Amino acid sequence: MTTNIEKKTETTQYSGAPKRIAILGSTGSIGTQTLEIVRKERDLEVTALAAGTNTALMERQIREFRPRLAAMWSSEAADDLRQRVADLPVKVVCGMDGLLETAAQEEADVLVTAIVGMIGIRPTIEAIEHGKTIALANKETLVTAGHIIMPLAARRGVSILPVDSEHSAIFQSLHGENRSRVEKILLTASGGPFRGRKREQLADMTVEDALKHPNWSMGKKVTIDSATLVNKGLEVMEARWLFDVGLEQIQVIVHPQSIIHSAVEFADGGIMAQLGMPDMKLPIQYALFYPDRRPMNTPRVDFFRLGQLTFEEPDTETFRGLALAYRAARRGGTLPTVFNAANEKAVALFLQKKISFLQIPELIEAAMENHRVTDDPTVERILETEAETYEYIKLKFGE
Repeated sequence: MTTNIEKKTETTQYSGAPKRIAILGSTGSIGTQTLEIVRKERDLEVTALAAGTNTALMERQIREFRPRLAAMWSSEAADDLRQRVADLPVKVVCGMDGLLETAAQEEADVLVTAIVGMIGIRPTIEAIEHGKTIALANKETLVTAGHIIMPLAARRGVSILPVDSEHSAIFQSLHGENRSRVEKILLTASGGPFRGRKREQLADMTVEDALKHPNWSMGKKVTIDSATLVNKGLEVMEARWLFDVGLEQIQVIVHPQSIIHSAVEFADGGIMAQLGMPDMKLPIQYALFYPDRRPMNTPRVDFFRLGQLTFEEPDTETFRGLALAYRAARRGGTLPTVFNAANEKAVALFLQKKISFLQIPELIEAAMENHRVTDDPTVERILETEAETYEYIKLKFGE
């Protein structure tokens, strides 16, 4: 069966003009996997790439995919890249202005937002204003500014197609269904590397321990977020905006095998779910070619070998990140921004081995309790709140 799939993937021809994509975060996990799909599909064209500071990888990507525009976050990285690709017809830009130029690029049809952090908010808004389809892999955009992004996309008639495995699964489960009949979103979680352990057992967990995710290959920050269940909290907040449901309609279910990627329960009790082997290229490719399903040369689920699928209730007393996320989401306003910003700093401190694993939720909670919430914040107020949270953590922890 695998041989047939491989043969079909190699020989299938597609007609029509290529779909042109720009990628924010091209050197990260989602970005590089997106480019793997571009290598396979003849009717995808890369028009712009943006990254942080990895100029060596960016140079290789530019030489292979020949975008007309490339953006680096720092001016130093941009200067380095310009020298590296001086022989190629590519414009190199930098900073937020560079990201905005990438997002607004006239040639691109789709913007893949694979950049990490709230830095993705303004480029996403810029792309929507220019009518680009958004392939969304940046959770923070909707977590902190969902009340701005979703109404704007609706007004502009822009599609936001989720790239996260769980949100893609929900999106696929809703395809062709009456959304007014949705009763519950069933958001699955692997449980991370520490599933089943109690608080006292987590006191001595190291960075290396937390990075050993049982099922998924992801960047360091997302992997730590999975270990704390903060990632699932961010996904709850994202799902609320993406699918226009109340928090009480979103139920997190720990599913260690990561075969059911999420599901939707409807008013009649019926449940639609999307299943598959853990592989981020599936939701990426689905977003790029929606509503088409292209062949993929990936492992298939073998139910006989699996034997069983199991489910557990999340332990929010041990993994307090999820409970704090629900608290932030219920209050709303700028509190989700504080939750997200404090977590970013806490994870950075943990990766630097300056705080313990259990201090991550403690730092988040302290920042949330210190904050005076602003309701219905503007983008400017959201970014101010991020900066204020960073400053609070700097004063509190000396970082």
